[in-house]
Amino acid sequence: MEVGPEHTAVRGRPRNPAIDDQVLEAARAILSEEGFAGTTISAVARRSGMNSSAIYRRWPSRIELIEEAVFPGLDEVSARPTGDLRRDIRRFVRAYEAMLSSSPARAAIPGLLASYHQQGGDSAHPAQKWLRVSARPSFRAILQAAGPRSVDADIDPDDVFDLLLGTVLARVLVPTVVRRTRSAEHIVDLVVRALRPG
Repeated sequence: MEVGPEHTAVRGRPRNPAIDDQVLEAARAILSEEGFAGTTISAVARRSGMNSSAIYRRWPSRIELIEEAVFPGLDEVSARPTGDLRRDIRRFVRAYEAMLSSSPARAAIPGLLASYHQQGGDSAHPAQKWLRVSARPSFRAILQAAGPRSVDADIDPDDVFDLLLGTVLARVLVPTVVRRTRSAEHIVDLVVRALRPG
């Protein structure tokens, strides 16, 4: 993840953030009401009052539009390291749960995963990039700020991040996991214990 969506600069007039917000809000509304299949560029254009060509100039595909609509990235507060490992991971987990459990995200994730699978591993749009919410660099910064006595130097932060993200996704998307009564604090405790040296 890398922390948020980025677009290549386009010549001509600068992008209008109000138009971007209008289009993204329309995409979120359609995802919530009609699901992934119904969230087409033409449907978003109708809902937002924009021309399809204007949307395509901003987002080359509906997949990229949907990604940005539902995975805007973690806010600065959620990702900023404080040196308190438990508190930082707790904030991180809660931010991810909130983002991934939103109605538009829940509608989008299965369709996005299917799309990435169809594109294959050699796609120009790799599966690793599917979550623009990925805050891998921020997660590494949280572990680095925690100090050597909190985090085993031999542990790969990316492995821990993947485990954490997978756990949160399972809690949000898989009904049998959701029915378990474990709190988010239990996840935090497991991660902190796994990171501890020795």
